[in-house]
Amino acid sequence: MTDQDSRAASRKAWLRALALSSEAEREGRTLPERIIALGTATPDALALTDLDESVTYRQLATRIERYARWARAQGFGPTDTVCVLVPNCADYLALWLGIARAGAAAALINTNLRGAPLMHAITVASPLAIVIAAELADAMDEVRARLDPKIAFWAHRGAIGGYSSLEDFNADGQAPLPAADPARTALFIYTSGTTGLPKAAKLSHRRLLRWASWFAGLLDVRTTDRLYDCLPLYHSTGGIAAAGAALLNGACVIIRPKFSARAFWQDVRDSGCTLFCYIGELCRYLADGTPSPHETEHKLRLCFGNGLGEAVWRRFQARFDVPRIVEFYASTEGTFSLYNCEDEPGSIGRIPRFLSHRMPVVVIKVDPETGEPLRDEDGNCLRAAAGEPGEAIGRLEDEGAFEGYSDRAATARKILRNVFRDGDTWYRSGDLMRQDARGFFYFVDRLGEGFRFKGENVSSEEVRQVLLACPCIKEAAVYGVSGPDWEGRAPMAALVAQDGFSLQRLHRHLSRNLPGYARPKFLRLCTALDTTATFKLQKQRLVAEGFDPSATTDPLYRDDGTAYVPMEDEADEAELAVMVPRGGIEPPTRGFSVRCSTD
Repeated sequence: MTDQDSRAASRKAWLRALALSSEAEREGRTLPERIIALGTATPDALALTDLDESVTYRQLATRIERYARWARAQGFGPTDTVCVLVPNCADYLALWLGIARAGAAAALINTNLRGAPLMHAITVASPLAIVIAAELADAMDEVRARLDPKIAFWAHRGAIGGYSSLEDFNADGQAPLPAADPARTALFIYTSGTTGLPKAAKLSHRRLLRWASWFAGLLDVRTTDRLYDCLPLYHSTGGIAAAGAALLNGACVIIRPKFSARAFWQDVRDSGCTLFCYIGELCRYLADGTPSPHETEHKLRLCFGNGLGEAVWRRFQARFDVPRIVEFYASTEGTFSLYNCEDEPGSIGRIPRFLSHRMPVVVIKVDPETGEPLRDEDGNCLRAAAGEPGEAIGRLEDEGAFEGYSDRAATARKILRNVFRDGDTWYRSGDLMRQDARGFFYFVDRLGEGFRFKGENVSSEEVRQVLLACPCIKEAAVYGVSGPDWEGRAPMAALVAQDGFSLQRLHRHLSRNLPGYARPKFLRLCTALDTTATFKLQKQRLVAEGFDPSATTDPLYRDDGTAYVPMEDEADEAELAVMVPRGGIEPPTRGFSVRCSTD
C-alpha cells in the first residue's frame, strides 16, 4: 500500500468512526439496549461462542434482560455497584451488560487477584453484591470474613456453599425495565495503579457506547466478522474495545479463557476468525515461536491492539501474512485515544488534521525525577520538541469530560490546570510519549512507579504492600528491570529483612497474594535502602544496577518458578530456605557471569 493509499484508508476509517459514534449519540440508546435490539433484528446470528457453548443474539438479549431483572429484583439501581469475579466465558458479557441495563454499575475484578489486592479491589468499589464463579470461590473465601457483612454473595453458575445461586432466580412476570440513564456509570474497570494502588475507573453508558462505536467504525466491523478474543474480559481492551465493537455491529466474538501460543493458529483457522485483538506481548510470543503448519491458513483481515513494537510488528506481519495491523493507544479513564490506521510500524497513531481541533493532544516536558510538568517564567507548561519524550495530555472542554475514579482525590490529581493559559484544564495521561515531525506518536514508558511486564501493567506500590505484609520484611522497594530475553520490565524487589526471614515463606506468600506477572522475578537483600530527606525511597541506583552481581555485593536471587534461588548457581535444597543471619546479610561467595542492560 502506498503512502497515499494509506492516508486515504485512514481518512475513511476516521470518518466511519465519526459517523457511527454520531449516529449512536443521536439515537440515545445504551450499548445493552442496542445489543438487545439485535436479538429482534438478527435473532439467529451467532453473537458469542466459547469452548462450551454458542449464543445467538436472541439468546444473548434474553440473558441480558434476565440478569437486568435479577439486579432490579435485588433493589440495585443508580449509584449501586455489583462486583463480578468470573473467568472468560460467553456469559460474562451477558452478566455485566445485564447489570448495566438495570442501571447499576458492574465492577470487573481481575480474576488473578488474591489476598490484600483482591480485598482492595472490592473495597474501593463499595459493592452491594459480588457474583463469583465456583472455581474462584477459594480466593473469595480467603477475604470474605474481612469484607462488609452487608455484601450479598451470589454464585454465577453451579453451587457454592453459603452463596445464593443466580440460576435459581425466576424473571417471569416482572415489569418491563426502564431505559438506563446514558450519563450514569455502567462499569468500573481497574487501572494499573502506577501512582499507588489500582483505582476503579468509571465508564458511563455514554462513554461505553462511544468506545464501541469508535472501534467498530475504525475497524469497519461487519456482521460477517468473527473476532478472536483471548484477552481478559475484565480489561478494557478485550472486554470493551474488542467485544463491544463486535457486538455493536452484529459480529461474532470467539472467546477463549486465555492465550495459547501452541494452539493459536489452528484455533484461529478452525474458528474462521477475521479479526484478532492483541497486546504486543502475544504477538512477540507468536513471532518467536516454533513454526505452525496453520500459521498462514487463517482468514484474518486485520489485527488490532496495543503495545506492539516496531521490530515485532514487522516480523509478525511478514511471517504470518497479516494484511493490516491497527495499533491504538487508550486508557480506561483517559479522555483521548490515538489510532494508527496508516500502517506505520511502531507508532500508536496520529490525529488527522481535520480532527485536531476536536481531539487536542500535546506532549509536555516533565521533570524526570518528580514527574511534575516543567513551566516557563510565566507559569505555562513547556511543549516537548519533535522526538523529545514528555507526558501526553489531552485538553478538557469542561472538567465533567473526565469521569474519573471512585476516589475523588485521585480524580482531582489527574487534572492539570493553567497549562497554556489561565483557566484551561487538561487530562494527565501519566504516560511518556514522543511525537515525530510528521505527527506520529510513539509510546515511551509509564510515568511514575509502574511498568509493564508480559503485557500487564504492574503497580510497584501494590507489590510493595504485599511484600511488607510478609513477616520479617522491614522495608521494600519495587522496580522494573530490563533484560535481553523479554519485552517490558520484569519486577524486582530490594528488601531489608529482619531475623527469621525465610525465602521459602516469602515465595509462598507472594504466590498466594500476587498474580504471576506481578511477582518479583529477582530479589536483592540489602542492609538499608536509600531515602530522601522526607523518607521517600530513591530507586535510581537500584534500577541502574539491576540484577548484575558485579554491580553490588548484596545477595541476589531469582525466581525459578518454585523458589527463590541464588543467582550464582542452581542451589541445592538446603540453600532454598536461606535465613537472614543475625547481625546482617552476608554477601554471596561466588560470581555470576551474565550481564544485563537496564537502559
